[in-house]
Formats: sequence, C-alpha cells, structure tokens
Amino acid sequence: MLLLTKAVFAIMIGFLFSVCLGLFLVPLLKKLNVGQRISVFVGENHRKKEGTPTMGGLIFIIPTIVITLFLLLTNKIAYSDNLAIVLIVFAGFAVIGFLDDFLSIKRHNNEGLTTYQKFFGQIIISTIFFYIYMRNGGQTSWVVGTLHIDLEMGWLYGLFILFILIGSSNAVNITDGLDGLAGSLSAIAFIAFALISFMVGFEDIGIFCLILVGCLIGFLVFNTHPAKVFMGDTGSLALGGVMGAVAILTHRELTLLVVAGIFVIETLSVILQVIWLKCFHKKLFLMTPLHHHFEKMGWKETDIVKLFCTFGLLLAMGGILFGVWL
Repeated sequence: MLLLTKAVFAIMIGFLFSVCLGLFLVPLLKKLNVGQRISVFVGENHRKKEGTPTMGGLIFIIPTIVITLFLLLTNKIAYSDNLAIVLIVFAGFAVIGFLDDFLSIKRHNNEGLTTYQKFFGQIIISTIFFYIYMRNGGQTSWVVGTLHIDLEMGWLYGLFILFILIGSSNAVNITDGLDGLAGSLSAIAFIAFALISFMVGFEDIGIFCLILVGCLIGFLVFNTHPAKVFMGDTGSLALGGVMGAVAILTHRELTLLVVAGIFVIETLSVILQVIWLKCFHKKLFLMTPLHHHFEKMGWKETDIVKLFCTFGLLLAMGGILFGVWL
C-alpha cells in the first residue's frame, strides 16, 4: 500500500510541476525566438511548424531532477549509486542535447554539435556511469537466465554501456518527428520499466521512472497536436539515454528491445533504407523514419501517433512479462 501511495504521488507531483513550468516556459521560449528549423525534405504539413519553440524537453527534465533530489534530501527515497547514475545520465544527455539545440538555433539551421562532439560527450557520461557502477561492486557480466546466457565482459562492459546509451538515445531522437509521438511512447516505456523495477527490487529507480512519467504527461499538454513546443534534442537525447541506463541498472537490456520496440523499429527503418539504397539503388520506404512513410501514404499525423502508441502499449505489456520472466 505504501508503494502504491508513493507511485501515485510521484506521477501526480511530476504532472503538476511540469504543467506549471510549461505555462511559464513555453511563452518564454516564444519570446526568446527559440524556434525549430524544419527540414526541407519533410512535407508541407511540417513546414507549417517552422518557428515552433524547441528545447521543450526542459519542461520534463527540470521537474524530474528537482523532485527526485527533493525526495532524496527529505529521505522519501533512499540514496543509492544506481539513482545517482540515473540522474547523471539524464542530466548529462540533456546537456548534450541542449548544446545541440542551442547551436542549431544560433546558426539558423539544423546543424548543431558534430557527430564526434556528441560521441565525445557520450563517452564522458558512460565513463562516469562505469566508474560509479564498478565502485558499487556492479556485475560486469551479461546474464539472461531464461536463455542460459552468462557472459563475463570485464572492462568491455564499459563499451557495452556506451553502446546501449548511444543506441537508445539516438532511437528516441529519430522517433521524435510527430507531435506527441516520442513523448507518448516514452511515457509508456517508463511505466513499463517502473513496474519491472518494483518487481525486481529497484524501488528507487521505479519511483524515478514514475516521476518522469508524470512530467512527460504534463509535457504532452503542450506537445500533442498541434504542438505548442517541441522537446528538441534536449529532451529526446535525455529520454533515450536514461531509458538505456534504467535497462542496464535493472539488468534488463534485452527487455529494452521489447519495451522500446517502436523506437527500435523506427531506427531499423532508417538503417534498412540506407542499405537498400546502396544495394538496390531504390527506396524500401517512401521516407524514413517509418512515421514519415505513413505520412507519405496519406495518413493523418494524429492517426499515426495513435497507431504507434497502441503498438507501443502492447509491446510494453509484453516487455513487462518478459522482464519479470527473465
């Protein structure tokens, strides 16, 4: 009963805090002329969104960090190295995304940080992750009991962490292309990981996930169609990075592929498109990521988001079963 109370409180306080911040931040971003530059390759419907404020990820990033720290300081959540890692990854990837958005706006194009600059930042965060994790005696083997996998990786586990953080952050970043899509799918995924965390003994991570869920729902008040603000790389990189961190810390790396299945499919659509073009000199999809393929087929943006979220919810439910079964 106490855990249920904590869970409800986490979602509610996250929602209220993010909505209040959004009411202040969205007009401020408009006033500062922090507008999103839209790619020339997308359709006319997206071109109309030119100038919509970006960096909206701050609406759920700031409240999530502040609420988590407050609960830590008031001893409502017990401190753990795992929770410290989650906060560092969340804040660190948010900083990378913020710099990318800031430079894009300053240069009046979609070119922010270079790939190498982003990668360097991700290496630093992953190194901090690995250091704190090892200091706490974390396991360096990849274990999947039901598949009889027990692979000792040693120092290579640090590279494994880097691979998952980069992969998950880029996957959410790629998916962030329609109003409310990445935010909704992320909320669904973090609900799943919260339940898994509770069931496998990581209550602190579970509470963090639910705080983030509440903040994401508050953000969606401003981000659903027609969006008043975009999360930008500030939000998408932070969400993807911390999603990967949660999967690693709860030892549910394979579960991530299921829970975040739509993000994985979106990323694979881009990879397959590139391979298909190189090998057969023609497109496999009308446009990638996959949500743009549906747009080219004439689907409404809201219908695509509904479809993807429906499948995202089904995958999340399957991921919960898979994650506990593991």
